[in-house]
Amino acid sequence: MPSIKIICPNGHLGFAPLKPDSFQRGVAAGPDYIAADSGSDDIGPVPLGTDTSTSPEAWQRQDLEAMLLAARRIDVPMIIGSAGDTGTNSRVDRYVAIIQELAKKHGLAPFKLGYFYSEVDKDRVRSAIGSDEPVLGLDGRDPLTQAELDATNRIVAMAGVHPYRKLLEQGCDVIIGGRSSDCAIFAAAALHRGTTEADAYYLGKVLECASFCAEPYGAKETVLGAVNGNGVTVTAMHPDQRCTIASVAGHAMYERSNPYDEFVAGGRLDMRDCHYEQIDPRTTRVTGQRFVPAERIRVKLEGAGKVGERFIGIASIRDPYTIAHIDEVIAWAQAQVFERFGQSGYELHYGVYGKNGVMGELEPVKTPAHELCIVVQGVAPTEEMAEEVCMTGTRQLFYARLPEVKGTAGGVAFVLDEVLKASPAYRWTVNHTLAVDDPLELFPTHTVTVGA
Repeated sequence: MPSIKIICPNGHLGFAPLKPDSFQRGVAAGPDYIAADSGSDDIGPVPLGTDTSTSPEAWQRQDLEAMLLAARRIDVPMIIGSAGDTGTNSRVDRYVAIIQELAKKHGLAPFKLGYFYSEVDKDRVRSAIGSDEPVLGLDGRDPLTQAELDATNRIVAMAGVHPYRKLLEQGCDVIIGGRSSDCAIFAAAALHRGTTEADAYYLGKVLECASFCAEPYGAKETVLGAVNGNGVTVTAMHPDQRCTIASVAGHAMYERSNPYDEFVAGGRLDMRDCHYEQIDPRTTRVTGQRFVPAERIRVKLEGAGKVGERFIGIASIRDPYTIAHIDEVIAWAQAQVFERFGQSGYELHYGVYGKNGVMGELEPVKTPAHELCIVVQGVAPTEEMAEEVCMTGTRQLFYARLPEVKGTAGGVAFVLDEVLKASPAYRWTVNHTLAVDDPLELFPTHTVTVGA
């Protein structure tokens, strides 16, 4: 009967450091693998577009060091997916270099390091546009066009289990993956041990965010998932957390518009008939999951395109009359920007926190708070223009001409007199799928021996 135990110490490795106490409890439980996902598109398109990490390297290095030392000490494979937030080639190379540096620092015995890339050449995507198998859009998007591809700076493909399984079959002790489906990182190890696809993918689904599947809430605590021939079990490693029927089922449903299906390259995990059972105070067992293979393998692509340079201005308002007329105040400031720059060739955005800054038009509370914070974003082709657009759009809030105001200016205060240079603005240009004959086509693998 195939069985496997995997611990996951961190969801989106590096975004916040793992908690060492529950991690060591997980290591002491004798896992067969130590694995974590390190990426997310929740962070927006900027890191992919700029080919940077959104997390400090110190946090990423800390988690990699803890996981590497534990994995080598108990002699089990360590698997990391979506290296460095985005899984671009440079992030994979950086993680490989960190592993090599850590191995030298700690004098580790030789081990086999495997890694794979996931960046996709635009010409490969271009060849599919207009073919018999176009690049299909997700979430209501139209098929990808040449124009939208031209507006794209960088594309990564989302790997399924295939490159991980290849590297595991080659005997790799440590694997650093490019952009990957979160659950595939764990499912690959389970499939390598001979479990069913349904159990493997559910195991991956429940482990991908570490203790997000446990209660009470406590991010970055380790959880242990297992398959032993009778479904999937998941156990919280923090002594004050529990994996309950509600917490595990709730986690299975989140992050997707359809709560019952998890799509990966090569198929779909169907969770409609899952049965959840509390088998001890900290452990829930899940049965009834199904895996439906796809007739054609389509790989998800993610691409980001630059919109322009960006500056941020911050203004605050306490004056009740100005708050009551906040839409007119913003309209005045916008008009001053239009007067100087025209109405196109740049972007100007106002986020009014205390009114609808988070929910936008979906905000059900229509009465503004007694004080507001306005975050102004100016985006333009050059830094100079973006700064001036943002400065004008922010500072002119101060000079808004409102009816019945008898004084001069002063209804608005600025946190800083200047506006702040921010990261360039990017947008998601590619959220599509590409048909492939070989699931490894977009994910070249490599191996190297590391250590003394």
